[in-house]
This record gives sequence, C-alpha cells and structure tokens, in this order.
Amino acid sequence: MCASKLFADTPAARKRRYGAGRFSFNVAQGRCPTCEGEGFVSVELLFLPSVYTSCSTCHGSRYNPQTLEITWRDKNIADVLAMSVEAACEFFADEPSVMRALAVLRDIGLGYLRLGQSATELSGGEAKRIKLATELQRTHHGDTLYILDEPTTGLHPADVDRLMLQLQGLADAGNTVVVVEHDMRVAAQSDWIVDIGPGAGEEGGRIVVAETPDVAAAHERSATSPYLRAALTLR
Repeated sequence: MCASKLFADTPAARKRRYGAGRFSFNVAQGRCPTCEGEGFVSVELLFLPSVYTSCSTCHGSRYNPQTLEITWRDKNIADVLAMSVEAACEFFADEPSVMRALAVLRDIGLGYLRLGQSATELSGGEAKRIKLATELQRTHHGDTLYILDEPTTGLHPADVDRLMLQLQGLADAGNTVVVVEHDMRVAAQSDWIVDIGPGAGEEGGRIVVAETPDVAAAHERSATSPYLRAALTLR
C-alpha cells in the first residue's frame, strides 16, 4: 500500500531508518513477533478443537510497538488499516499516490471494506471486484479481454451502477468485457447479449438469441426477454 511510503517519509521513521517495508505486517521487522502479523493466536484446548483469540501482545494490531510509535497525521499504520475505504478516502484526500487505488475501490462499490481486511473474510464477489480494481489501476492499451463471472453479486443497486461505469470505461478504451450476469439492469446496459437456454439444466446449453438488448428483449423463445424488457423500460 502506498501509505507505507508516507509513514517511511516521516521524520521519526527516517531517524530510525525505517523503510516502507517496515509498515507491512508481512515483514519480520515490523510485525508482532508473537502472532507473526496475524493479529490472533491459536489456543489449544483439551478434548476440544483449538480456538483463535486476539493476540495478547499486539491486541490484534499485527505490529510490534516500535512500528506503532510512528504516526502520520496522528494515526499509526494499524489505525489506517482499521479504516474503511470510504474513511481512508477522506483521510488521504490530498495524497494522489494513495487516492488512485482507494478511489477505484470506492467507485466499484467496495467503500465499506476495511483496508486491512483479510482475504479470507471476503465474499466471492468482493474478491472478484478487488481483482478488477487492480486491473483498473493499470495502463490500458485497448487490447485486453476481461471475463467476469457475476461481478455484481451482493452489491446494492446504486453500487451496481457505479461498477457499470467502470466496466463501460474499459470498453470505451477499446477493451472487450464479457460478463456472465443475471442482473437485468446490467444486461440492459450491455452492447450485446448471448442468451443461453431455453431452460435450465438439461433443458439448456443452447444459444437462444445473440443480439443487441432491444432485439433480445423482443425474442419470443427467450425466458429472459420479459425481464430484459422490463429493465429496458426502467432505463
């Protein structure tokens, strides 16, 4: 995270010769030696499965005391990682190097996630959108194929619209975006629809219609067409 460079550039960190890597809980110099940066420890119980509890040394912060002594705008690195993306956008509003990544996460509907949230705590849809956020930060040459499997899973309708703006931006840059999706609001905003059916399971597996949304919505054999028509009407 670029924020680690901000901490490394503080006078206190420079005096101690702390590099940016010091502010990663994956590095031995900065992490808590007891839990090794996990923030929790395993407690073995007799005749019962082991349980996990907050580390008694770092109290879940993941860092050793020396690292936590370094602050930037009165916050240490653990305080920053405890922030949501939305809160971090306000905190780092005048730091372009950090905002570049944060703004993308916010714009694809992940503003509620904590910066230090473990990957094991993410849903499938959240993990996909984080991968998408990584792609959105890269320089694009208009020659990339993106295939997304239901990226709107778990999103509020308002966040779906924000995600679609990002996907449309990829398409406008000359890239190809293929989305497997059941949200008709997404389908209605697509350039082309391939409807697979005509039913589910053994009843499916054939291309019923491959057309623009308005033509697909009028197809008589498509089970999707009534819902697509409704979504197009709402638009």
